[in-house]
This record gives sequence, C-alpha cells and structure tokens, in this order.
Amino acid sequence: MSAPFQIVCLGSRAPDLVTSAFGPFVVQGCRSLDELDACLHSQQRDAVLVDLSAMGGADRLLQWPGLARAVLESALVAVGPEPTPADCLKLLHAGLRDVLPAREAHAETLGRVLRLAIERQRLDDAARRAYSIDLATGLPNRQQLLEHMTHLLALREREPAAMALVVLQLDGFRGAEGTLGAESANVLRRKAAVRLRSSLRASDVVASLAPDMFAVLLAWLDSDEDATHVARKLLSAANQPLRVAGQDVPVGARLGLARYPADGKDAAALLRHAVGQASAGAMGLLRGQAAAANDEG
Repeated sequence: MSAPFQIVCLGSRAPDLVTSAFGPFVVQGCRSLDELDACLHSQQRDAVLVDLSAMGGADRLLQWPGLARAVLESALVAVGPEPTPADCLKLLHAGLRDVLPAREAHAETLGRVLRLAIERQRLDDAARRAYSIDLATGLPNRQQLLEHMTHLLALREREPAAMALVVLQLDGFRGAEGTLGAESANVLRRKAAVRLRSSLRASDVVASLAPDMFAVLLAWLDSDEDATHVARKLLSAANQPLRVAGQDVPVGARLGLARYPADGKDAAALLRHAVGQASAGAMGLLRGQAAAANDEG
C-alpha cells in the first residue's frame, strides 16, 4: 500500500474539507502564513491548500515570501470566494497548480483536484530530473545540484571540510516580465547568472532553482567565516540593477545560507534550510553590510 499524501492547509474550513475528501490521508491545518512557513520548513508536503479568503486575497498570497519554496516543493492549490480570471492567471503563472471557486470546493471535487495537482507535480519533478540543465540560463538545475552535493557530501565523510550553500531569491523579475515580456525576462535571468558566476571561483557551482531563484554551492572553504564573506559579495552583486532592452531594471535579493554540517548533513536538508531563509528574507541584515564586504574582496 502506498504511503498517504501529506497535505497542509491554511484556512479554518480547509482541513475539514480535505479530511472528508481524503479520509485517512495525513492533513495538518495552519492558522497563519508564519505557521505555514514553519510547517513547510520542517517537512516537505505533497500538497498545500490555501483558502484565499482566510489570508486576504490573491495579492496577499502573491506577496508571500514563502511562495517560491511552496510551489517548488509541493502542489499548491488555492480556494477563493470567486477568483477573477485575472487573479487566476496571476496565481497560475506564479506556479499554483489550480485555483478553485469556493462554491465548487466540496469533498468530491476537492479530492479530485488535489490528487490531480499532486500527480502533475510529480510528473513535472520527473521531467526536471530528466533534464539536468536549465535551458534559459545554461546552468545546472535543482536535481543536478542535489546530485552534485550528494557526491561531495559522500567525500566529506572521508575528508571533513567546510562547505556551504547560498540561495538568492531575486525580486523584480516578475515585474520585468510583465513590463518587458517573457524573452526580456529570460535575458534578465541570463545576465543575473553571468554576474553571479563572475563573482565566484571555478570550483564553485551556480544552479538555477526557479525563474527568480539561484543557488551557489561553495564546495571548498577554509572556514565557516568564508561562507559569510562570499554570501555578502554575492548579495552585493545581486542587488545591482541589470540593463535589459535598453533600460535599467532594479533587482533586489534575499539571501539564505546553509553550512555543512551545522545546518544539515544531506543535500535535501541543506537546500531546504537555505531556501527557507531566502524565502523569509532571514538574512536581509546582510544588505547593509554587503558593499563593505565586497570592498574587502
């Protein structure tokens, strides 16, 4: 018998709806976005169900710092009182699997929607594993990064050494895509990738995790302090405007840092820690220190 789906819900009615739809499957309810963040940080879930009326509407969900991580790791489905076509398009473009009107969110329909969303998420994950390169940037993708990290961590068991993973969540890409178009947004991603790559050594690895998220694997460090120094340099570089289609596009960045072995001893745990920090802006305090640290390098 297959393992039960792990589903987390935000909204007062959502857990009851899912429980009736899924029966014995594991369902956990959350009362706030902060609680949902903590839940997703502690354990990866098959699906996330969000009641838009409980969190202030579609725009509030789109502004949620944890959205990138949620759609990367789970099948995210929203239920709203009567979502407009414009809201539905924005949510689907942000990575949600489905947007369901509240009047249709009864047990049978909701169960079918969530099951299909989970299946599509798994098929997409399998497709990503089949291609190790992000075609828009030419960088390794998430699966390739995890495989490379797993190989290095196996070596670390025999030869202990410092290692760290930096994740940069870039702000401004979605606005640029809406203003300049999809191709200009891809140019923006490629320029951001080149800028990050130029700030690193040949032994460091830059990977693409999402359209607005990059990871940097610092494979060989002399000490843990070096990881913070490099992270500050990367943050300084990422916060500089990028010129696309004849105009400067302002770009901001939030940063997450996971050190081996303090923050995790396997690839998935390190990535989850760094992505969680970046999504929450936990290391935003480095912004003010970035320029000075860059001068040191």
